[in-house]
Amino acid sequence: MTTFDDRERAFETKYARDEEVAFRIVARRNRLLGQWAATQMKLTQEESDAYATAVVQADFEEAGDEDVIRKLVSDLTAAGVEIDEPAIRHAIEEKTVEARRQLMGTE
Repeated sequence: MTTFDDRERAFETKYARDEEVAFRIVARRNRLLGQWAATQMKLTQEESDAYATAVVQADFEEAGDEDVIRKLVSDLTAAGVEIDEPAIRHAIEEKTVEARRQLMGTE
C-alpha cells in the first residue's frame, strides 16, 4: 500500500461521511419544517408527527427543495394559512441552521 492509496481511501471515507451528514441534516430540517407547518395549521400532536414524516418523505420525489416547498405551500394554503414561497424559503434556512446545530450537538 502506498501513501497515495492511503490518501485516496481517506478522501473517499471523508466524502462518504460528509454526504451522510448532509443527508441527515436535510432529513432533520424537513422534519422540523413539518412540525413548524403543523403548528401553523394548528394540528394535534399526533397529526403533527404524521405530517412531519410526510414532509420528510416528500423530499424523495425529486432532487432539491422544490418538492418540499410545493408540498408546504399547497398544504398550508389548503389549511387557510396565508403564506408565500419566500416565507417558506426563509423557514427552510432557519430550520437548516437548527437541524445542523441539533446534529452537531449529538455527535
